[in-house]
This record gives sequence, structure tokens and C-alpha cells, in this order.
Amino acid sequence: MKTDIQAIYRHAWAFARLCPLLFLIPVLAELAQHVVEWQAGMYDGIAGAKAAEADTLRMQFGFAKTLALLLPGYWFMRYILFGGDAARARRIEWPAIGLWLILFAIQATEQWWALFGPPLTGLLGLAGEPARWTGYGLALAGVILGVYLTAWNAAWAVGNAAIGPIRSIRIMAGSFWYTVLLMLAGIVPLMILHYALSFGAIFAPAILDWPLLIVDALAVGYLALAMTGVSAIAARHAADRKAVDLVGGARISP
Repeated sequence: MKTDIQAIYRHAWAFARLCPLLFLIPVLAELAQHVVEWQAGMYDGIAGAKAAEADTLRMQFGFAKTLALLLPGYWFMRYILFGGDAARARRIEWPAIGLWLILFAIQATEQWWALFGPPLTGLLGLAGEPARWTGYGLALAGVILGVYLTAWNAAWAVGNAAIGPIRSIRIMAGSFWYTVLLMLAGIVPLMILHYALSFGAIFAPAILDWPLLIVDALAVGYLALAMTGVSAIAARHAADRKAVDLVGGARISP
């Protein structure tokens, strides 16, 4: 576990150095959102932050940022699963890009619905406490399902269509808690840093706003890589346990 956690950060650092333009995609999107937030007065203090929270333009840039967080995933997933081969990882290959774009479209739709769509509990006719607890249950179910679909996401990024959702569940079975712990260790520290820098810009003197926000944007760039890195390494770990080759298909059916 310790080795795999270290690998997430090591691969992220190496990828950012070898593929800086890809690394900068979420960084620049985060900076653009910060510009919109700054213009809306979000960093003028707690009152400004509350007033800007529901700003329409901010929400739109927030959606663009969520897409930007996903974009380096195609290349970084390939970078890890191809053993750190940056040249091969950077290729736009078929069917890998087509398969990955399907996953990207699904995730983009989920993100759009979460930001702009009606609550699922409302569509179910729920309100009040039942709606709140049902919402918690749906969110938890989404996280659990996401863990079991990890191998699917990894395999399709490298063009292995032999591993679909059902097979992914079989591969990830037995590696659930390992994946959850990897997520906590690989993602939560960067999430804490991200929120600490954002809140710091709200409460810090104005002269410190942009230095904090620039560091925050860089942290978000690494967060984007860490999210994919967790998936790649967790999927590889689970596949190795079941003697499945994520890149070239199964050696032994799970």
C-alpha cells in the first residue's frame, strides 16, 4: 500500500514534467474560474464568498473546470499502465480514444446533472428528511459503484475493450477497501490543500490573494492527476490479483 501511494505522487510529478501542456489543462481552467470568482467579489471576505457562491458565470466556469479535471486522464492513465512511457501515452490511438471518449461523455453528463440538473430525489417525489437521506444513499451508492468500475475506466483508456462494466466488477471484487484506502491517501491530502488555499484567499490580506490562488491552481492540476493515478494503480493491483492484463486482455478469466 505504501509503495502504491508513493507511486501516485511520483507518477504525477513525472508526468507534469514530461507532459507540461497536458498538466496545465486543469491548472488554466482553475485559474479562469478564480478570475471569475475574483471579479464576483468572492475573495473580499466571508460576505463576498457567500454572495458569489451562486454566481451563474462561476457555476458555468466550474462545470468547465470539472471537464478539465477529466481531460488529462486519458494520457495519464496510459502513462501509468504503459510503465511510464510518455511517448506512447501521448498517442491518440484507436480504439483507445473512442472508448475513453464514451467514458468522458458519461462523466461529463453526470457532472452537468450534479450542477444544473434537478435533484434525483425530487424526480422520485421525495422531500424533507426522506429526500435528504435518500440523497446520502444515492451518493454512497455512486461511490461504491465507481470503485467497482475502476478497471473498466483503466482498460478502455488503453484500448482494451474486453473489459467492460460487468467484468470490471468481477476484477475489482476483493479490492474494494484497498481502493478506498488508496483514494483517501492519494486524493484527500490534495483536496485539503485545495480548500485550505481557497479559504486562505478569502480571509488573507488582498495582496496574498493571487499568490494563494496560483498555488491552488497548481494543486488542482496535481489533484486531477492523483484522481486518475488512484484509478490506474487500484485497477492494476486488482487485475494482478486476478491475473488479468489491463492492457492486452485477460491471461486468465476472472
